[in-house]
Amino acid sequence: MRTLSLTALAIAALATAACASNPPPEPAPAPVETAVVTPPVVVPPKPPVVVTPPVPTGPAAGSKADFAVKATDRVYFGYDAYNLDTDSNKSLASQVAWLKQFPSTRVEVQGHADERGTRDYNIALGERRAQAVKSYLVAQGIAETRIQTISFGKDKPMDMGHDEAAWARNRNAYTNVIVEAIS
Repeated sequence: MRTLSLTALAIAALATAACASNPPPEPAPAPVETAVVTPPVVVPPKPPVVVTPPVPTGPAAGSKADFAVKATDRVYFGYDAYNLDTDSNKSLASQVAWLKQFPSTRVEVQGHADERGTRDYNIALGERRAQAVKSYLVAQGIAETRIQTISFGKDKPMDMGHDEAAWARNRNAYTNVIVEAIS
């Protein structure tokens, strides 16, 4: 039995020696958290801003429509009168400024009268009104050759009414651009 105990002792010693040479297993590492990495968002570059020059709005400079916008094209007169008053001079000053800005333009000043009086009398009165406007424009430096006059008397009324308000509108001189400064 001694052999058996010796053998058992030898086995136990071997087992102990074997355990001493093998370290105990390390504990399992803690789980590592993995981060989700999102790729960066790539924004395409914006196209360059193209600045276009502004497109002119409104009528062409030097045109009949331009004159109508920038100048007062009509002056009014009292009953049986052809003299220019303060309001007429202000209106004509805007015409002078425009005509000086566009020296190649030509105008026709049309004289008008209301329906009262004879046709011949109103033609003569319309002519005096047109000449009064022309004289003012010439006195302000506009070449006489750029201005022609015509009288329509009572033949082309602006207002077809038959009362004082209509007659007051029909007593006028209208400046019409006949040669524009545009090409």
